[in-house]
Amino acid sequence: MEAKTAIVTGGSRGIGLAIAKGLGLDGYQVVIFATKSKDKCIEQLNDLDQNHIIWHYVQGSLDQKEDRQRLIGEAVERFGRIDVLVNNAGVAPLVRADLLDMTEESFDRVMGINVKGTLFLTQLAAKQMLKQKIQGRKRGTIVNVGSCSAQVSSVNRGEYCISKSAVSMITTLFADRLAAEGILVHEVRPGVIRTDMTSSVQEKYDALIEKGEFPIPRWGTPEDVADAVRAFCSDQFLYTTGNYLDVDGGFHIRRL
Repeated sequence: MEAKTAIVTGGSRGIGLAIAKGLGLDGYQVVIFATKSKDKCIEQLNDLDQNHIIWHYVQGSLDQKEDRQRLIGEAVERFGRIDVLVNNAGVAPLVRADLLDMTEESFDRVMGINVKGTLFLTQLAAKQMLKQKIQGRKRGTIVNVGSCSAQVSSVNRGEYCISKSAVSMITTLFADRLAAEGILVHEVRPGVIRTDMTSSVQEKYDALIEKGEFPIPRWGTPEDVADAVRAFCSDQFLYTTGNYLDVDGGFHIRRL
């Protein structure tokens, strides 16, 4: 049996790197896709080598058709197959602006990467999975890293919330389309996770945690998210698809 291969977008740092490492420890060969050059990420990527993980790096931008095609092509050329796609890459608005001041340029940028890029990369990966001989108990797994912002309003970053809501429907659509083909599709919704994206609002979230807004009163870690992704990629969820898992310290719970 060939070794299995996982693609992780946005895998050079933060949540994506934790996912890449976790899947690597589970025995996957890992293809990391990110916008920065490999040289600028090599210090973080050395951790994969230290854990004896086989990996390949592809530089590109998720919103570019040619880069998406090149990612799939290099993954297959290097490792022969694709068994897992983790759609982790995503961006927040460059400027947190009130909904009444949100620009079309900001909306187009966020939607182009978070939605269009995710949709059409998933399409490419699914087509490749369908060409392959099934190994194990399923043909493939796709995991979308969404956000609690799919349901939680933030009026100073509306484009991000809209994009993550769209990612949830992407999960539903591909789960429906691919279930009979043996490809299972899931979504993980992180809450407040300590990453570069949340560093600019650390004081805000520190205060919310201190106030008790989160039943589990701490920041989430990239590893918390990675563990959920690893579970979905395992053979522990063979009779479920199209579902999401909140990794948010219980923030989604409505309380009186």
